[in-house]
Amino acid sequence: MPIADTIAISQVMIAFTCLGLLLIGALLVVMRLRHKYHPNLIGALIGGMLCFLLLEMLPTLT
Repeated sequence: MPIADTIAISQVMIAFTCLGLLLIGALLVVMRLRHKYHPNLIGALIGGMLCFLLLEMLPTLT
């Protein structure tokens, strides 16, 4: 299904971003439980990924 409306494109991008964040968050939780990583390391990884997503998605949304 082709999406040509700019609002629809933004909504699809936001939906995929949220899905990706959920999947990455689940991966980090599994890493924490299995490998006993320090919570600060997990927080730094989440912050780094969110910063990367913000830098990559912001120009496409504006």
